[in-house]
Amino acid sequence: MKTVVILHNIRSAENVGSMFRTCDAAGVDKIYLTGYAPAPLDRFGRKRKDIAKSALGAEEFVEWESKKSLPALIRKLKQENFRIVAIEQDKNSIDYRKLKLREKNAFIMGAEVAGVPQNILKLCDVIAEIPMHGKKESLNVSVALGVVLFFHL
Repeated sequence: MKTVVILHNIRSAENVGSMFRTCDAAGVDKIYLTGYAPAPLDRFGRKRKDIAKSALGAEEFVEWESKKSLPALIRKLKQENFRIVAIEQDKNSIDYRKLKLREKNAFIMGAEVAGVPQNILKLCDVIAEIPMHGKKESLNVSVALGVVLFFHL
């Protein structure tokens, strides 16, 4: 199985670093950074200490690439037969435990507060959500990624 993760508009460098670490532990093949999600290297090619601090070196082991356009990336991945899965709370979402993975899967994680934008959700093959049983309506984005990856991979 081939798995990629797309981090779209993740503002927190610490969350990005944490997700690199989780992706390394789960065996994710590649991370795509889109929107304003920070990359492990700054525009001058220097290592970002804020990401490295929470990634603990995982940013050196997990392949990654920054892409300008998320819709273009989704189209490219679909041409490569990836199933595009948004992890988001939505009226059209299914329980993440009922998600049927394919040979190639791309998980999209959205901004900490706003989530995955509606225009992107429309491009996805499926929207999956983690049911919440407490008083808070969501998990931290890096925790949510870990829950989904370790349930399925």
